[in-house]
Amino acid sequence: MFRAGGTHKRRAILGGSIRYLGIDIGTGGTRALLIDEMGKVVASGSAQHQPFASPRPGWAEQDPRDWWRACRLAVGEALDSSRLRADEIACVGFSGQMHGAVLLDADAQVIRNAIIWCDQRSEGQSHALAQMFGAGELIRLTSNPPLPNFTLTKLLWVRDNEPENWKRTAHILLPKDYVRFRLTGERAMDVSDASGTLLLDVAGRRWSAEVLSRTAIDDRLLPALYESPQVCGRVSPAGAEATGLRAGTPVVAGAGDQAAGAVGMGVARAGAVSATIGTSGVVFAATDRPALDPQGRLHTFCHAIPGRWHVMGVTQAAGLSLRWFRDRFGTPAKDGHDPYDCLAEEASSAPAGSDGAFWVPYLMGERTPHLDPNARAALLGLTISHTRGHVIRAILEGVAYSLKDTFMIFEEMRIPVTSVRLGGGGARSALWRQIQADVYGHEVEIVAAEEGAAYGAAILAGTGAGAWRSVEEACDTVVRVAVRIAPDREGFEVVQRAYGTYRKIYPALQQIF
Repeated sequence: MFRAGGTHKRRAILGGSIRYLGIDIGTGGTRALLIDEMGKVVASGSAQHQPFASPRPGWAEQDPRDWWRACRLAVGEALDSSRLRADEIACVGFSGQMHGAVLLDADAQVIRNAIIWCDQRSEGQSHALAQMFGAGELIRLTSNPPLPNFTLTKLLWVRDNEPENWKRTAHILLPKDYVRFRLTGERAMDVSDASGTLLLDVAGRRWSAEVLSRTAIDDRLLPALYESPQVCGRVSPAGAEATGLRAGTPVVAGAGDQAAGAVGMGVARAGAVSATIGTSGVVFAATDRPALDPQGRLHTFCHAIPGRWHVMGVTQAAGLSLRWFRDRFGTPAKDGHDPYDCLAEEASSAPAGSDGAFWVPYLMGERTPHLDPNARAALLGLTISHTRGHVIRAILEGVAYSLKDTFMIFEEMRIPVTSVRLGGGGARSALWRQIQADVYGHEVEIVAAEEGAAYGAAILAGTGAGAWRSVEEACDTVVRVAVRIAPDREGFEVVQRAYGTYRKIYPALQQIF
C-alpha cells in the first residue's frame, strides 16, 4: 500500500501552518478548496464553465481550455480569500468529471472539443466492441461492458468519423488530467479515473495490453498511471504564474469525481456506501476485491485508495431532472431564496408516493440497470387532481427509485451495505434526504463537511504530502457524521409499494421507444 513521508518532514520544509488544495473539474464549473490537517475548510473558490455544447441530439462537448480558465479563477479566489502565502500550500490534488476524451496534438494543443461523459454518439462503436470481444470477454478484461459513456468508444468514434483529427492525435487525457497538465506540464492519470476509459485492466490496475492491441490504440498515446495519492508532478513556473501557486509545489494524481467524492465522505472500507446526487446520480460501494456483475449493470473501478476497488451504479439524469424542470417550468419568485429550496417546498405539499404520479429520469438515456442509451424520460400516472407539487415530488422520488435499482443489484451480488452516506444536492434538501432514506430502506448519514469531490481531492493531496499515513487514516481523522435520518415508517411502506410499480415502467416504455 502507498505510504507517504512523515508530516514533520513536510513542516520542516515549509515551516508554520500548511494547507492542502483540492481542485474539482466538474461539468458545470470548477471548485478549489483549501483544508488544514484537521480537515477544516479554510477557503474555497469557484468558477462556472461555459454550458456544454450539444450540436446534435445526444451529443455533449466542452472546450478543455475553458476548464483551465475556470481553474485559474477558482484557485485564485481560494488563495485570495484565505490570505495564505503560496508556500503554505503543501500539495495539490485533482478530481474531475470522468470518461471525457481530450485529444492533444504533438505540440500539446487541443485538437477538438472534448467529448464528455454524457455524450451518447458512440452507440455504434459500443456495438462494434461487443461484437469484437463479446460483452462477457470485455468485462473479463476491463471489469466493464462497452457503453457509449466510456472513453474508448469516443476515441473510436473520432477515428471512424474524423480521421484527420485522429491522425493529429499524439496524447489522450481525461478532463482533470488536462488541467493538471496545464498546471505541471506532466501527462499523468490515476487508476480510478482510468477505470472509466474501458482501456484499463481494473483488477490488475494497469493498461490492458489486449484491449489496446485488438482496438489498435497505440499505448504511446496514453499517459503514465499512478495511484491517487501519489505525487505525479510539480507546479511548473508557467502554472505558478497562471494560478498564484508556488512553483515546485507537489501535485498528486487525484481521482475521478466519484472516487474523490467517496473519499470526502469517508467511504473507504467495505460496507460503506455513498449515494450522491449531482447532475448524474451515483451509488458507490467500497470493496476489497474487484467485484464483477456478469451482466455489466454496475461499473467496477479502482478506488482512490491503493489496494481497494469500488462498484457503482449510475443514473444519468438525477439532479439534471430537477434542473430540467426548473429551467423549463420555472420556480416561484421569492427574493433571496435558492430556487431548489423553493421547488422542495412545493414538493413537500404532496404526500409520499405523489398520489400515483411517477417520473422515470431517462433524459440522457440510462446506465444502471438498463444499459440503454435510447431510454427516454416519462412523467406518467397523472390525474386532474395532481399539482406542480406532486410533479416535483415525483421527480425527487423517481430519481431515488432509479438509484435504488443499484441497491437491489448489491443485494444480488452480496455486497455488504453497513452505512449509507448522502452527497451532492440530494444531501442538502431535507425532503430529498427523507425520501432517500424511505426509498433505500436504510438510515442515511450526512457528514459534517459535505464539500464534494474537491474535499476528497484535498484529502488525497494531504495524504500525498504526508499529513496522514494512508487515505483510510485521513478519512478516520477528518470525516465526521453530523446527521442521521431514519426511514419514516409510513413513508417507507408507501414508497416501497410504489417502487414495485416503478420497476414495471421501463419494460413498458421500451416497447414504445
